[in-house]
This record gives sequence, C-alpha cells and structure tokens, in this order.
Amino acid sequence: MRKMVMTAGAMGAALVLAACGSGTVGQSGPPGGDRNLAPEDMRFVNVVKLVGVGWFDRMEQGVQEFAAGTGIDATQTGADDASPEKQVKVIQDLIAQRPTAIGVVPNSPEALEATLERARDQGILVVTHEASNQENVDADVEAFDNRAYGAQIVEGLASCMGGSGQYAAFVGNLTAETHMEWVEGGLEHARANHPGMQRVVDPIESKEDESVAYERAKELLATYPDLKGFQGSAGTDVAGIARAVQEAGLTDQVCVMGTSIPSVARKYLEDGSIDKIFFWDPAQAGKAMMTIAQRLASGEPVEQGTNLGIPGYESLTVSPTNPKAFYGDAAIEVDRSNIDAYPF
Repeated sequence: MRKMVMTAGAMGAALVLAACGSGTVGQSGPPGGDRNLAPEDMRFVNVVKLVGVGWFDRMEQGVQEFAAGTGIDATQTGADDASPEKQVKVIQDLIAQRPTAIGVVPNSPEALEATLERARDQGILVVTHEASNQENVDADVEAFDNRAYGAQIVEGLASCMGGSGQYAAFVGNLTAETHMEWVEGGLEHARANHPGMQRVVDPIESKEDESVAYERAKELLATYPDLKGFQGSAGTDVAGIARAVQEAGLTDQVCVMGTSIPSVARKYLEDGSIDKIFFWDPAQAGKAMMTIAQRLASGEPVEQGTNLGIPGYESLTVSPTNPKAFYGDAAIEVDRSNIDAYPF
C-alpha cells in the first residue's frame, strides 16, 4: 500500500506537469509583493482545527521545534471546538496582526475561502494542510495521496473482516475535505477489490469529539447487529468507537481501524478493541507547513521534488488536481506489535 501511495503521487505529478506547467509555487511571490525576508523578520502562526486534543498538541510540538531551530517567531493557536465559524474568527483576528504567514488546518476549506483571500490580499502568506482543494492559498502540503491512504485503511479493515461484511465510516466533519477523500477512497477500494464488503450508511460526523463518536457508534451497533467494522477519520474517532465496541462485548467480533496517534489509541490497541491505527506524525506535518512558509517568505520556490529536510517530506509530489498542493510520503501503520516505536 505504501507503493500505492507513491505510485498515485507520481502519476498525479505527471498529469499536473503536463496540464499545468511546472507546478512551482513561490516564484512570483504572494499578492502582497515579492518576499526575501530574514528569519528574524518573520512571524508565523499556525491555526489548527481545535486546541486541547492530542493530535494538535503533537503538531504544536513540531511548530515549537521549528521555531527553536530557525529563530523564527512561530506559534500555534485555534478555537476551543471544531466549529468552522470559530476558526474563521481566529484567522480574522490574526489578519489584523499582519503576521508574515498563517498556516491553517481547516475544518471547512470552503468556509475559509473568503477569509484566506483577504489574508493574501494583505500580503500574508497562507499555507494549508489537510486541504488539497483550497483555492486561496500559496501552498498546501499533504502527508500523502489522500484517496490512496483511505484505500490503505480499508485494505487493513478488509483483512481483519475476512474480506466481507458490513462496515461504517466516520469523519470529523462532512466539510473536512481530507476526511471525505479518505472514506471515499476506501469505499472505491472496497467496491473494486472486496465486493463482499458493504458500507451501510453515508459517513457519520463525529464533530472531532470522542464522546460523539462513542454515541454514534453505540447507535450503529444497535441498528446494524451484523456490523463487522469501523473506519475512523478524526484523531479521536477510533477511541470513541472502541469504547462502544468494548462496552458491547464485541471486541473480538468488530474490527476498528482509522486515523489516530498512539497517545490517543494506546490503551485500546493494547486491549484489542482497536485493531490498527494509521497516521502521519503531526509534528512533522507542522514543521512541513512552517518550512514551506519559510521558503516562500525567503523567495525560494516549492516544486516537484522539493526536499523539505523533514522525514516523509524529502521529495514532494505535485497533486493531480491542484498545482499548489504537494504530497509527501509520510504514512505510518501501527498495531499492538509496534506501538512502542512511536512514543507520542
């Protein structure tokens, strides 16, 4: 599946290069004018979906490490829940402060377009993550090809489920572009390779909240007594789902897989109520966003093959659908056997 991610990215790059030119960003600078700033003259702020959860706590560590290593004033902020409206307000407040660059992990790319356009009109660089369809952006960086990643998760689920049976898929928000790409990429893979698998409902929205995922999973288990699997997308989904599965006494009958990190999923991996998690290191993703912002603010381009000097982002690939979006190769799989290799 790792080969699948790499191959999909390479094919996408070829399509973009043929259709859109070099897929290079940063050559002419952002709307506010050309950039050639020294590190001490830069200020970056990374805006995440919400604060106070393990995934974005880990990303903040990466932003702090970037700041310590470069001397750039780089910090992270966000709202207290995953409301797109609150994220818009955070960014609007930042625009008034005129930082050099704003990094964003959007709850809803569409809801942010007008606000990000305003930021760029005022000369603020915008770098996004988990938003390969964002239009008003200087660059977007993804950990991998998102549909191939969704296929990777569902292939793991198929192996656990014996290649057949009912499953359900969760997303943090129905407006979260990458989450929707993961579950649709997984569905396409199941239909093409495991016709005995059936996704019983449209994606379930968890609002990036473990307790909501828990309640929705309980409802699904009651409604679909033959349910054999769950695919989670938000970092907290599989933990909430696992709790519902465990309480129902179905740990050995229901497969639970999806995106999370070891610090959130560890106890459920260890007791078997989560079978496997898939992820990329949020700290490295935070560094990748900040490093791209630094390159653009320094007048350096980002293009096919760019090496950010960060594990998983040593040779960027251009997206097949957006010449401003770039894929890394940073996917990680963890189960009970290798969880200790990832202490975060």
